[in-house]
Amino acid sequence: MKRLSDERTKLVFERISKFIGSNLKLLLDRPDGQYCFREQKDRVYYIPESVMKLADNVAPENLICAGTCIGKFTKTGKFHLHITALNYLAPYAQHKIWVKPNAEQQFLYGHNVLKSGLGRITDNTDKYQNVVVYSMTDVPLGFGVAARSTAECKHVDPLTIVCLHQADIGEYIRSEDTLT
Repeated sequence: MKRLSDERTKLVFERISKFIGSNLKLLLDRPDGQYCFREQKDRVYYIPESVMKLADNVAPENLICAGTCIGKFTKTGKFHLHITALNYLAPYAQHKIWVKPNAEQQFLYGHNVLKSGLGRITDNTDKYQNVVVYSMTDVPLGFGVAARSTAECKHVDPLTIVCLHQADIGEYIRSEDTLT
């Protein structure tokens, strides 16, 4: 596993900071130790430094992965987050959307969230803001992009899309071969 280049580190941090903002430093300096990001075959892994030191003892061709894959770089050089990053983004998310129980299943099948399925939304959420989607029982379900601001959500038609789907925990089943 190799260290991310400065350019790639910037891309990863920009993407993550769209969800958690200035809480990015809390992701690296955690109470349970120091964490870092490493790259292997265009995939970015979030890994404790103690495990990273142990992984250095394994030959690169014998190491499949170490840590949690949080995303990958595309052939065009863009960084895409995987659903496996949800457990690390959710506690620090600045903007959240809660969906009603009847809309959870639709979201988990990869559909957008409609106004009729919206339970709550964080105040001051702007249009096109990256959000973490929760169930009404505060279980993180995935992440997406707010299609409407908080103010707009109050006055739109029930069939209007309020959150564009990006990733959900249903991908663990639908796309399990591409997540590692």
